[in-house]
Amino acid sequence: MFEAVVSGATDEAIEGVEVVRRPALAATAVDVLEADAYLLGTPANIGYMSGALKHFFDQIYYPCLDATVSRPYGMYVHGNLDTTGAVHAIESITNGLKWRQVSKPVTVLGKPEKADLEACWELGATVAAGLTDG
Repeated sequence: MFEAVVSGATDEAIEGVEVVRRPALAATAVDVLEADAYLLGTPANIGYMSGALKHFFDQIYYPCLDATVSRPYGMYVHGNLDTTGAVHAIESITNGLKWRQVSKPVTVLGKPEKADLEACWELGATVAAGLTDG
């Protein structure tokens, strides 16, 4: 799913956008402050986002709170049984940050199918294309 999102965001038809990839445990407030948009991905673990993504939000929340208002973002969540809790948690935190969700979350249960990967590609392309001037 990650590769499909990155492929959409880096499509050659989208010009003037640099895509920087950071694992949640390595991403910092500086990374968030320097970015113009965010693509968030996580497994749904026991009905919640991964501990790594929660740690990311814990680290960047207050340093980025006022400086990133209205920044666009999208998310994709993969689970075996349910993704509802993970999506809700991410939306709660991003609402607190006042980020702007620009695409419906891509949620996948079980093994990702072709349509799921296409939705991930679309998510990446939508967020990236929204940053272009044209």
